Amino acid sequence: MSFLNKLNKFLSVALLPIKRNATFFVFMYVLGLLCCYGVVPDKPWCHVYGDTWTELFFDVYVLSAILAVIPRIARRWVRLLFYILAYTTAVVDMYCYMKFGATLNPTMLLLVGETNAGEASEFLESYLGMDVLFSRVGLVLLFAAVNIVWGVWHDRIMAWCSRLAGKSVRLHAAVLAVKNTFSRLSCSLHVFASSIVIALFVVCACMSWENKVLLVRLMSYDNIGSVEHELTKHPHGEQYLPLYRLAFSVYANELTAKQLVKLKANINKIEVDSCSYRSKTIVLIIGESYNRNHSQLYGYDIKNTPRQVKLRKRGELVPFSDVVSPWNLTSFVFKHLFSLYTVGDKGEWCDYPLFPEVFRKAGYHVTFVTNQFLPEAKEAVYDFSGGFFLNDETLSKAQFDTRNTRLFRFDNGLLCDYEKLKDQGEGKPQLIIFHLKGQHVDYRTRCPKPQKKFNKDTYKELRPDLNDKERTVLSDYDNAVLYNDSIVNAIVDKFRKKDAIVVYVPDHGEEVYDGAHFYGRMHSTEITPRLAHAEFEIPMWIWTSKEYRRSHPDIWQEVKAARNKAYMTDATPYLLMYLAGIQTPLYREQLNVLSSKYNEKRPRILKKQVDYDVLMAKEKKEKLKAEKKEVVKTKSKKK
Repeated sequence: MSFLNKLNKFLSVALLPIKRNATFFVFMYVLGLLCCYGVVPDKPWCHVYGDTWTELFFDVYVLSAILAVIPRIARRWVRLLFYILAYTTAVVDMYCYMKFGATLNPTMLLLVGETNAGEASEFLESYLGMDVLFSRVGLVLLFAAVNIVWGVWHDRIMAWCSRLAGKSVRLHAAVLAVKNTFSRLSCSLHVFASSIVIALFVVCACMSWENKVLLVRLMSYDNIGSVEHELTKHPHGEQYLPLYRLAFSVYANELTAKQLVKLKANINKIEVDSCSYRSKTIVLIIGESYNRNHSQLYGYDIKNTPRQVKLRKRGELVPFSDVVSPWNLTSFVFKHLFSLYTVGDKGEWCDYPLFPEVFRKAGYHVTFVTNQFLPEAKEAVYDFSGGFFLNDETLSKAQFDTRNTRLFRFDNGLLCDYEKLKDQGEGKPQLIIFHLKGQHVDYRTRCPKPQKKFNKDTYKELRPDLNDKERTVLSDYDNAVLYNDSIVNAIVDKFRKKDAIVVYVPDHGEEVYDGAHFYGRMHSTEITPRLAHAEFEIPMWIWTSKEYRRSHPDIWQEVKAARNKAYMTDATPYLLMYLAGIQTPLYREQLNVLSSKYNEKRPRILKKQVDYDVLMAKEKKEKLKAEKKEVVKTKSKKK
């Protein structure tokens, strides 16, 4: 046996996956490309996943290799099952993108699981039409049809082609010549083809390896919060194919299901001994992405909270000066804000009851109106993670008597919606929770054009360190803060003639060029003093009506006395339970900021990483050290 033949025999193993699954390999590779390019938004800044071609080759080749070692008869059935799974997932994924603007995600899977036969029938009647066949979905269906025709009749097609070639003498002679040439060179061509496949596989494996490692890490957590935090890192596992998105959606739903079981078990553990209904109407406003250092109420140079400043000057509103959020991610904050769990407690947040459940058990009518957390098909994993415990049917009924069912572009729409709901529960003590869109990115879409006051020119002298693009972003954020000011003022006005107390607290802060040319939030970086100031320091205030101050002078004095206390918002449920007068074994007075027994020394741990107060003390020490050095340097220059 010649060396070439031996080499051919050795290298031919590389071609076996493709030879034994040639049709499968080609059609699955092309289907993958269709799925990747078919869901890229038609916008100049949107692009297909960078390693699509190489990673797809790696994935299809590995799958073909697995099929190649399966016995021939079984292989046909396994391959058929994968065809069905791949095409079904591709069609559903493409359909979701065309109809809802989003590919397969955990919320879509959750909605499917909650849909009964009648709802499914209505959905299909509403959304399945001829237009679907003439869209990208139709292209996938057409490709599937071609695959079926080729798979079933490829032998007949090849035989027909041979007969057609045989009818033409010249064509027949050319075919024979080509066959003879390939026969003579078959060994060399085989070695060459095998070498190309091996080289391609090695290159594609190297280029795909990082994403594979990241995908494994993404799918290895034991709670949905950690998964969400992983997705904030760059890079993170790219689910570039429908099958990956399906697997991730199943995985995410399994994780939330485990936490839902615990949360549902907690409902029956709630004990309320008594309730004095100390405050008849309690309003909690939850804002979004609000950097305290970008608020006029806290000394910011731009007048973007004139209404809140006016309320403070009237003596109706008390701003708290030293408040931080435990996380800079909405879903994490919501879990800490709604659960009676606080940072440092044993177990997880889902091991504790949710505070609206306690209020309902105490006899309060609880209303929740949100402009973010409603189950929608195109909901991102962040909203899914933050809202799954609010939107689960059992937990929603346990927490809320009244809810809204629509989301709005601007928060004013939410207030209009509340007007239609406010009469529900009339005559009962009320807890009303407003969850705003606030200053959520994209900032420029958070304020109606007629209400925009600031532009890039506003900051020419104030921020000469920024370029025009950065000043524009900054103006968009400050306009969003200004609009938010009008919204919270409108909410306050709704309760001005009632015996009411309003607590405002946003979920977290936001970086908007605070010492760095960056806006948004940094999720995967070390928490520095600058980052803590921008992303964790938040505004918080309490407003009371004239009637409330008259009937509760003691609480009003407690509010004013607490304004400078160190506080972290995970303890908010205990403040609210105190305001309601709820007596329960779950209540912990040391967590109520208005109490004389409040524990102001409680460590304020940010992201389970760093103690905020230790970080601030370190920053202060370093500043003093730097100032001393500067003084010494100045004195030495004078000498």
